This record gives sequence, structure tokens and C-alpha cells, in this order.
Amino acid sequence: MNQIRYTTNFQDFISSPFQGEVNAMCWSRNLVGDFSEIIQKIELKENIALLEEEELRELQLSKNGQLARDILINDLKILTDLGASPILNIIKSYDRDETNPFFPTDVYSFHVDQSPIPIDTFLCTYYGESSEILPNSQAIQKILIPEIRDKLKKTYQGITEGFESFLNDFFFDLHYQAKSDAKPIKLGNGHLWRLAVDHPKSQVLPCIHRAPIEKKGENRLLLIC
Repeated sequence: MNQIRYTTNFQDFISSPFQGEVNAMCWSRNLVGDFSEIIQKIELKENIALLEEEELRELQLSKNGQLARDILINDLKILTDLGASPILNIIKSYDRDETNPFFPTDVYSFHVDQSPIPIDTFLCTYYGESSEILPNSQAIQKILIPEIRDKLKKTYQGITEGFESFLNDFFFDLHYQAKSDAKPIKLGNGHLWRLAVDHPKSQVLPCIHRAPIEKKGENRLLLIC
């Protein structure tokens, strides 16, 4: 896809600029190690657990589990050294937005990230179902779909001049609907991704993405920042 640029090393992954249609950068990797073992060692008391580096280091693991842990710790380090704030999550499922059934704004909906400052989104799925991205040409902003816009106006019930602010304040403007012929792209396991964010200095369109529906009984291990 013209939207994605693939790299084979971290330096190119970080330094290659987004330009033209390219708004997703991938450091393509074939990782070794047993990441599922790490998941099995963590007791999930809620639907999402934050895996701290200290806790990760204390786990008693097999040789393959240790290989996986080394990769996780190194990924945390290289991104932290860039000034990012990466976190590791073990995910059973995310919370669903049930406020407006016709327009959920949770992470299972195709959306873009937004920031007031120049920043990128980094993510890597080490185990479990992977996130998806969608070419911008294969999506339409939901607030531009007439029937959805009409329902939002009924939900708003305010003065006409404040409607656009309402859409921004509740993040409706960040969500997209895939066109009928759209072909979402799974990001796969082990690859480190860098996605363009909607910010004032961006030279490209933000990358449209969403979280996957998890497989029952299979938790995800995700790095994100």
C-alpha cells in the first residue's frame, strides 16, 4: 500500500519522514521468544492490566520467555530514549462506548489520534489479535454522513452555532466509517508501527486505525505510546 513505508532497522523507522500518502511507518520484525508465557504469568483482575518494567523483570520465565522479556524491555528503552512514554498493556477487552449506540467513540471504531503538539503514535502487538489501519481514501468521516449527522443534531439539542464545537468536544470528528469496498490492513504481531497523528504541523493525513475484536480466551500484549 502507498500509505505504508517498511523499514528494516530502528534508525530508518524513526528518521524516515511521513510524506505524500505515507502516514504509517513499519519496522518489520520477526521476533523470537514466548510472549504468551508472559501473559500467562500476569493475573488479570480487570479487563486491562498495566505491565510495569519492574514487574516484568521479576517474572520467573523459561528461556523463551526470557527472550521475549528482553525484547519488551529493549523496546521500552529505545522509545523512552526518544522522549516517548511507552506502556505495556495486557488486554482482555476495552470498555465499550454505549452513550450513543449509533455512534460509539471507543477504540474499536476507526479513528485518528489528535494532539496539539507534533507527535506520533507508536504501537506493537506482541501477542493476540493486532490493530488495523485503513487507507484514508477508503474511509469517510462519520460526521459527514447525512443520517449520522442528523442523529447527532438531535442528540445535541443546542444552538446551531455550537454544533461544530459539540462534535469536537466529544471527539465525534475523529471517527470514520469504512467504505463498502474498504480493505483494512492488519498490523500483525511483532512489528513496531509509527502512525501519523492529527496535529497543527502535520504534513500528511492522520492514520486511521482501530483496535481489533479480541479472540475469546486470548489476551493481547500491546505496547503503545
